[in-house]
Amino acid sequence: MQIRRRLAAEESIVFETRERPGDEWEISDATTVLGHRSAFAPSWEVERALASGAVEGDLVLPFHPLSFRDFMLYEQHNIGAARGYVGRYRPGVARLARVYETVTRSVFPAFRPKPLWYRQPIYYMSNATTIVPSGTPVRTPHYTKALDYELELAFVLGRPLLDASPAEAERAIAAFVVLCDFSARDVQIPEMDSGFGPQKAKHFVTSLSSTAVSASEVLPRWTELRSEVTINGESVAKPDASRPRWSLGEMLAHASASEQLLPGELFATGTFAGGSGMEIGRWLKPGDFLRLDIGGVGTIEHRIL
Repeated sequence: MQIRRRLAAEESIVFETRERPGDEWEISDATTVLGHRSAFAPSWEVERALASGAVEGDLVLPFHPLSFRDFMLYEQHNIGAARGYVGRYRPGVARLARVYETVTRSVFPAFRPKPLWYRQPIYYMSNATTIVPSGTPVRTPHYTKALDYELELAFVLGRPLLDASPAEAERAIAAFVVLCDFSARDVQIPEMDSGFGPQKAKHFVTSLSSTAVSASEVLPRWTELRSEVTINGESVAKPDASRPRWSLGEMLAHASASEQLLPGELFATGTFAGGSGMEIGRWLKPGDFLRLDIGGVGTIEHRIL
């Protein structure tokens, strides 16, 4: 089932669903589909939509999340991103790494995730108040010269969780969306080297596809999803979802350990392998038109300003 919301007449937001692409959209009840109603007042959500430039008939976020935790499930993304970072900012290290990898035929050790990543799912808390829907123009922060995209799969909880098992955690997933974790790479590494997680490098904007898909459509095959990144009409990457370190149930169960999780909270897998510009040397610049697609889930499109 596909799920969307749009700004309707008299400054209201209408919740709509359809069983499959090509069917007519029908007005539905959020509680029936997502398992919960939005925690935010309708008037506040309308104000947010209008402030972002939405007009009557426009699609808005399929849900407005209470919070946003972004995990990192893909080792190869970490390796590729680290390799891309030193290639741009630390050429001496890049030369050393190339020699090491050529001679040993193995990954340069500093490119791999930290040891904790192999022992438990890891994540950072991002800014749920700066999440925008597909189609919103994205302005490059004035403090970065290295704007990057990250293609991710994300989901919203439909029921509360506390000390959940992985199986129980998966049953609490209500719906999936495509997520773009925009990043200021030249700001991110110094922030993370400080001993804290990313701040200004990530919190300025995140985006979701304007449609969501019910959990039953995605859970059985989420590691088989096909995705593509297109910039200015050119296909630049086909990220790989096939080899996560942890299952969705495991990452969600970890988040629920001695911590109450609530319906409406948003969780992301982290970037698919090959799903960021830093991995392939393709940085975003003003005027670019970015498109991120995960087949069977949704699409994100943005003009970069």
